Amino acid sequence: MDIALTLVTLLAIAVAVSAAAGRLGMSAPLVLIVVGIVGSYLPFVPDFELTPELVLIGLLPPLLYAASIQTSLVDFRANRRPIALLSVGLVLFTTAGVGLLVWWLLDVPLAVALALGAVVAPPDAVAATSIARRVGLPRRVVTILEGESLVNDATAIVTLRASIAAIGGTVSVWEVGASFVLSAIGGALIGLLVAIVVGKIRKLIQDDVTDVAVSLLTPWIAYLPAEEIHIPGVEGHPSGVLAVVVAGIILGHKSPIIQSASSRLFERTNWSTISYVLENAIFLLIGLQVRSIVDDLGESTVSGPRIAVSCAAVLAAVILLRILWVFPATYAARMIPKIRDAEPRPSPRVVFLVAWTGMRGVVTLAAVFLLPEHTEKREVLVLMAFVVTIGTLLIQGLTIPTLVRLLKVPGPDRHEDHLQEATVYQAVADEGMKFLDEEVEGTVSDSVMHRLRERATDRTNAVWERLGGSATPSAQYSRLRAAMLARERDELLRIRALGSVDQSILARVMNALDVEESILDRMYEDETTANRETELRPTYEQGGPCEHLSAAVVVPPPVTPTGCEECLADGDEWVHLRLCMECGHVGCCDSSPNTHATKHFHESGHAVMRSFEPGEAWRWCYIDEVLG
Repeated sequence: MDIALTLVTLLAIAVAVSAAAGRLGMSAPLVLIVVGIVGSYLPFVPDFELTPELVLIGLLPPLLYAASIQTSLVDFRANRRPIALLSVGLVLFTTAGVGLLVWWLLDVPLAVALALGAVVAPPDAVAATSIARRVGLPRRVVTILEGESLVNDATAIVTLRASIAAIGGTVSVWEVGASFVLSAIGGALIGLLVAIVVGKIRKLIQDDVTDVAVSLLTPWIAYLPAEEIHIPGVEGHPSGVLAVVVAGIILGHKSPIIQSASSRLFERTNWSTISYVLENAIFLLIGLQVRSIVDDLGESTVSGPRIAVSCAAVLAAVILLRILWVFPATYAARMIPKIRDAEPRPSPRVVFLVAWTGMRGVVTLAAVFLLPEHTEKREVLVLMAFVVTIGTLLIQGLTIPTLVRLLKVPGPDRHEDHLQEATVYQAVADEGMKFLDEEVEGTVSDSVMHRLRERATDRTNAVWERLGGSATPSAQYSRLRAAMLARERDELLRIRALGSVDQSILARVMNALDVEESILDRMYEDETTANRETELRPTYEQGGPCEHLSAAVVVPPPVTPTGCEECLADGDEWVHLRLCMECGHVGCCDSSPNTHATKHFHESGHAVMRSFEPGEAWRWCYIDEVLG
């Protein structure tokens, strides 16, 4: 009972502090650590030992899996070079640099120093990406940081185990190399095998609850076998971390094929909840380790000033080594013509933010306890790992939002996002319309066809409407339908209170109302992204280059600059306005009642129209259906 009460209290405090930090606009990980530090010195707070087994087996697999199923395989593949440079190259570079520094400062065996270097080398997945998203870093930066944090733990743990093996004896270069190969290739193969087998099983499952239950078991199905496999004559084993990551990325990529829509919704909800609870509990646990770490220093033979200088030097080295690696790794690669032509040269401001976003976390604290008990000056090494973890979280975590503002690094542009989203919606809606025309026309009544066409166009129009600032029909519908659902739910609760209807029937009606409310089109955009709006810059064209868009460069003067030409004449209202790039005709968009812009194209054949809304410059070709 005491253990259960302690766990419940721990989780309750973690969730409450995180919620309060969010309301106050503060970084939840940092606040949780401070609360944990204070709590570690309170006499009534029990000791929480953050053991390697708890972290590496109990916490790390579900956290990595939850992140990996949300990671885009396409984006990961597109950014595999910078991800590899950070998750493998930087980890080894940091291990060597910190190891040499610790060897010089503390006069410990080189294997011990390299072990600490491996401990502090990998940035934390949770800390980096949570802060990166909160401050609105560019989406590619977040993708690279996510990819790095998913893979670097495997590199660091393999390096640490090789160093620990060298502490008690000798390890050849061949053995270290073979261990790396086995860890990487073996972990990836096991992850791939698990993804294939689990994917085939889940494809046969019809029940959503059972499907999600299999999803919850998958991290350990991948992790545990990888950690237990040993090949005779080869030191080490496949990386369980890498197996979880590979399995998660592949299963996430295949989820539209192997899962139903409702199962995907349940899975996302469950994993989001699990990640939220575990992430917050981890940062609180990090703070709670302070008292025990400081108490262990009482047995150290190293003087206090030397310990302080050594800890500060290692913290500074971890931060500086990342900067020293990221800049050359980023720009030196662009000396290769193929890379230079394929990837634009990133701004030094963005590169610096990638270099600065290297916060350490729970893996660093857990990994340091893997050092054998007899390791020379172990208590100082443990303190160093803690100082690096807390120091990077405080120094880098607190300064990233300020740096983003000072460097004026633009985050994701919601207008550009809506343009791309609208283009995709347009393409899939057109394919649905094609199906109706070719396969359904004439087989059902006109009223059914009208409802099918209306539903197909409503969602596309709703996204186009978000490009303007006025109260659109879709937003009005969402708001009013939400109000209707609230009234309907009140009536349902009144009927339930009467007790005259079977509760299972009422539950089905309630579920139907909940599902409809959950799929209502969003009325409000994310405040962080909206506040960081940048000049509209569409980044791609769907369907390839378009000669009509290329020719339509000069913007003609509008015939009726005050509004839609036909609507002004008829006294009608419009939603958004479009400008014909050939004759200057101003017409209303397809979300407007009369759709005069599209009618003008059909009547005149003028292919390209331009948004006539303030601050927008996107164009659309009716013929090739290309956005530019």
